[in-house]
Amino acid sequence: MFVYHTHSGIRYLALLLGVAALAYALYGVATGRPYDERMRKLAGFFSVTLQINVLAGVALLFTNRGFYPQLGMHVLFMIGAAVVAQIVPSVMRRRPMEERTFMPHAVSVVVALALVVVGILAIPGASVFGSRL
Repeated sequence: MFVYHTHSGIRYLALLLGVAALAYALYGVATGRPYDERMRKLAGFFSVTLQINVLAGVALLFTNRGFYPQLGMHVLFMIGAAVVAQIVPSVMRRRPMEERTFMPHAVSVVVALALVVVGILAIPGASVFGSRL
């Protein structure tokens, strides 16, 4: 039960960090301000939180009642979201500071959050903002 509650609770942290990273990226795009360390950290925290939640979800597969086909789709979408969230911070880290921009972060966070939503909805009876219906 601990693993389930951990997995369930981390999703809210991931959502909060995703929304914060998206808002900051859009703010940076709208104001034309130079790229800064805060964007890199927000995107990194969002990515790490998704990765931790994927690991907790995999642990949940081994400690819960079983596996069914829709759960497989959920796992695939969540792994995809974690990968998408990691790509842009990894690429930006290797670029010179003057070549870094906010827009790739905004796009990757939107795609990652969309994959999370689709992955959650792949589970029958699941809701994006709560437990099973």
